[in-house]
Amino acid sequence: MIQAHHIGVHIGSKALLSEVSFDFQPGRVTAILGPNGAGKSTLLSVLAGNRQASRGEVRLNSRLLTEWPADALAMLRAVLPQEASTAFDFKVREVVELGRYPHRKRPSRDEVAIVNAALAATGTLALAGRVLNTLSGGEKARAQLARVLAQVWEPEPTGQPRWLLLDEPTAALDLSHQHATLQLARAWAHARGVGVVAVLHDLNLAARYADDLLVLHQGQVVGSGPVAEQLTAELVQRVWGVACEAIAANDGTPQFLMAA
Repeated sequence: MIQAHHIGVHIGSKALLSEVSFDFQPGRVTAILGPNGAGKSTLLSVLAGNRQASRGEVRLNSRLLTEWPADALAMLRAVLPQEASTAFDFKVREVVELGRYPHRKRPSRDEVAIVNAALAATGTLALAGRVLNTLSGGEKARAQLARVLAQVWEPEPTGQPRWLLLDEPTAALDLSHQHATLQLARAWAHARGVGVVAVLHDLNLAARYADDLLVLHQGQVVGSGPVAEQLTAELVQRVWGVACEAIAANDGTPQFLMAA
């Protein structure tokens, strides 16, 4: 698992995160929720090893994250940032192939097939020959998602669980692709045992597709645990200051109707 213990991040006297602790489980989708400025992306960057915490520690499979060599870490976890631009005119296929770079010393016998499968899974196979910077924002986002899927496509020979860390993966997508992306993430978690940690803003998407949630407010944890137990109208009112009504969808998951 990924274990965050007493994470604090400070810039000067300002605390971006304070005493954040949570155990992220493989085979489950965990949504990180909270208002703007709550510290969601900061926490994800700490979990990814891209940002050093001011205090506390993160462990991956019981080993301190700081002790993992970069190449070994890249074989186990892939990170989708909010914005992932390219300075050169890479084609979509070339961008997805970059996801296979950590495996260059021990490539799969199916490298081409992996790239094609990642493109197909995200609906970007028809875009493979296009230059990334000529695409719409949503098309770019799906191409970058294909890249991170390709990075951790195959199980590790050691049997260690793989991880997808996704920062607002649905932000640039239309409604159909929002659901398709989170359906894909959920399938990877439940069928492949991959741990998925996703920063989300849409509470209804989180309620429908996440197994667990971690709610941040002003850099502190104000709710954590299974979605069905934690995501309530009372929590939404307390954290977001929005009155709403929780109703059950056809599959039993809670959905929130905001008050007029």
